[in-house]
Amino acid sequence: MKNITPSKNPWSWVPSLYFAEALPYFAVNVISVTMFKRLGMSNADIALYTGWLYLPWVIKPFWSPFVDIIKSKRWWIVAMEILICVALAAVSFTIDTSAGPMFKYMLAAFWIIAFASATHDIAADGYYMLALDSNQQSVFVGIRSTFYRLASIFGQGALVVLAGVLETKGGDIPKAWLFTMLIFSLIFIVITLYHALILPRCEKQDETRPAGNAGVAYIFREFGNTFKTFFSKKGVWVAIVFMLLYRLPEAQLIKMLSPFLLDPASAGGLGLSTQQVGFIYGTVGTIGLTLGGIVGGLYAARRGLKKSMMPMALSLSLPCAVFVYMAYFNTQNLYLINSFVFIEQFGYGFGFTSYMLYMIYFSRGKYKTAHYSLCTAFMALGMMLPGMFAGWIQEQVGYLNFFWWVMLCCIATIAVAKLVKVDPRFGKKDYVEQEQ
Repeated sequence: MKNITPSKNPWSWVPSLYFAEALPYFAVNVISVTMFKRLGMSNADIALYTGWLYLPWVIKPFWSPFVDIIKSKRWWIVAMEILICVALAAVSFTIDTSAGPMFKYMLAAFWIIAFASATHDIAADGYYMLALDSNQQSVFVGIRSTFYRLASIFGQGALVVLAGVLETKGGDIPKAWLFTMLIFSLIFIVITLYHALILPRCEKQDETRPAGNAGVAYIFREFGNTFKTFFSKKGVWVAIVFMLLYRLPEAQLIKMLSPFLLDPASAGGLGLSTQQVGFIYGTVGTIGLTLGGIVGGLYAARRGLKKSMMPMALSLSLPCAVFVYMAYFNTQNLYLINSFVFIEQFGYGFGFTSYMLYMIYFSRGKYKTAHYSLCTAFMALGMMLPGMFAGWIQEQVGYLNFFWWVMLCCIATIAVAKLVKVDPRFGKKDYVEQEQ
């Protein structure tokens, strides 16, 4: 089948596509935590219910092959964005300002956003590889990452700050979040309409894959081979333990950060306003995370993954101590709080680099794309399960002891970092040259 070459400049759609990919993810996993806290949900319920929202990213490898055979990647992108628009509007309209927030309906809407977002991830990444040649993919990989980070600043920063400003001016928390989510949905509608008009029609048939019923049989056969070869890899169970436990401290910490900053001193929190929390994590935290990732990549490229693993595990673990300090001394100095959050997020960004590199390392081979998808599923599971119980633990022991518990969990991060086996050359320039 004849390939169609996209006529539109990649600059016209790559930035907006990855901005749109990130927004619903942060809505589900970050904004929802802050919103539910401000609407009166307990920490235990926040962690449990928002933890379940990770599930679509855990199980997305099970339906990703069918995105390849049912409709085009472009169709999936636009269809999922339309669904996200509807679900975002549904979230806003389920914040009933008279009868109180209807949590079960909001959760249902967030579930729809989560499944649509996970499917959008699959389609967008596949579309990126179809619409761009290998050189363009290399050129724009940094651009897509940049706009993903900008979406983080906009989502967990600007939108949360907006909600905080509306809370302060109107004095009505549910109504403030209603208008914030409605504005969010309108912005996403604009992005969706833009993509419906501007995304190039560049789908092409994979000529190595049979069409029709034979194509479906091919997908199921390759789907089975993906799992068979993944679980027959050498050291697979050690790798799975690593993927599940390396982020154990962060999986619990991330669910309680906003509640800790928002709760009053009488509850062990810092008593910050919504807009302060939006600025601290959406701006200062994101900058720290981004810089940490950049430095981590340069460090790993110089030393290789094996020598970087332990310093990065320590970097991801030890900065969690800043929350022990803030909880113990009930820190009120905003400059100090911003500095501590920057340090913790920088350490997380630096330490997370080794995790990403290890998934790439373990995924090498014939099915590297599918195997990497399975690795990300275990990564999501490792974030989902501990995060679901973080709120219950915090309510049982209080914030200070919860942060001490997180520090204790750092032992698991360091232990699994020592456990995995990595080729000392991986990550270095000479290793890449030998594989080419």
